[in-house]
This record gives sequence, C-alpha cells and structure tokens, in this order.
Amino acid sequence: MKFKILENRPINGTTYLLRLQGDTSTLTRPGQFVNISVPGFLLRRPISVADYKDGEMLLVYEVVGHGTERMAEFRPGDEMDILSGLGNGFDPEVRAKHPLLIGGGIGVAPLYGLAKALLERGVQPVAVLGYNNKEKVVMDDMFRDLGIRTLVATMDGSVGTKGFATDAIREAGITDGDYFYACGPMPMLKALGKNFPLPGELSLDVRRGCGFGASAGCAIKTTNGFAGVCKAGPVFKKDVVLWDEL
Repeated sequence: MKFKILENRPINGTTYLLRLQGDTSTLTRPGQFVNISVPGFLLRRPISVADYKDGEMLLVYEVVGHGTERMAEFRPGDEMDILSGLGNGFDPEVRAKHPLLIGGGIGVAPLYGLAKALLERGVQPVAVLGYNNKEKVVMDDMFRDLGIRTLVATMDGSVGTKGFATDAIREAGITDGDYFYACGPMPMLKALGKNFPLPGELSLDVRRGCGFGASAGCAIKTTNGFAGVCKAGPVFKKDVVLWDEL
C-alpha cells in the first residue's frame, strides 16, 4: 500500500516525525504498528503508529541504523510502501477512570494516539514519560498540548524527576491511578509487569524485528502458552505475560 509523505523532519536529535497520507482504514486501535519497506533493504521495518485519523498517519521514529537513516532521507511528496494496521493495539474501552500512560524513550509515541482516544471517550489520563536525558526528550509538548497532565523523568535528572517514570509518579503523589498502559524498552516493561501494583497492558518491542511473527523466535511465554508478539500482540495484559521468562 502506497502512502504519500506529507512531512518528515527531525524533532529532537535523531528522532524524526513522519506524517503520511493514505488509506488508514485498517488501523482500528491505538498502538498498532506498520511495516515499512525501505528501498535497498530486504526486511521491512516495524514501527508503532503514533496517531491516525481521516487518511493521515503519524509515525515517530529514531535513526539508529542504515534502514532508518534511509528513511530520514525521504522528502514530502515521496511515496512509501507500507503494510498498515498490524497487531492488536491498546484497548481504550477499558473502564478506567484514572489511567496512567507510562512511556519510555521512543516508546512514548503510540501512547499519544491512545491519549487522544481516551480523551474522546471522556477519560482524562496522566502521561508519565521517561528518558535517559534532556537530549532524548520528545513529544512531551505534544502530550501537554492535548491538555493532559504530563510528567517527565530523566535518568540524569536534567529534566523533571531524576530516575524512572515510576519515580515521577511517586514524586507527584499520584495515588488514584486505577489502570496503566505502557510502551518502552524491555527493562522498563519487565519492571512494570513484575512490580507495578496496578492492572494494565503493555506493548512489547522485544522479538518484533521481522514484524510478522513468522518464526518461533518471535514468541514469548504467556499463561496461555507461547504467543507471537507480532500476531497476538504487541500489546499484552500485564497478568498474561510470564515476565521471568523474558
């Protein structure tokens, strides 16, 4: 499926915002992902969708290798071959009154579309975003522009709370959270899955390299047996994943 590039620009250091125009009808939930074909590369790149609406799709990606370096060279007017609407996504219909959106690094991207979906349902979430340092802080302004409370934590304390996203929650004195959604690096997700007291769901990036769940290497252990991250996920309920097996 061809998508036309409307915008492709850096928003902080090596992080880019990519806005595309095309058929978004296959996107049905925030947190789904797409597979991008990059010319000259055999494998497609799976990237979580930051937002979508009315024939436009927003992606936020980090330049970390040759494939994403090539993506950064695309210009408005160029076309990209994209397989759209993959994975299950987050469930914005969960009956939570005070959900927390916990993101780490580039993992904050799919939580943006989720925040908008929750707001449309009359639910006011709190965004808790964690980064390594101020050079890596992205999209916090976009969350604030939605009118939701947005907390930031950095490992070196250069912005917001020093430490993890959970430290920002404690420092802010948030005690009425009743559910959480999370996306970010696996160490953060494992810590949340094993130790965070609230029920919730987490988007796993681990073993999603091919984007198709086409081999046993894409599977994780759950209470229902093995599940492919790209097919059964990437979003899993907290109490379904066997976190000690990851």
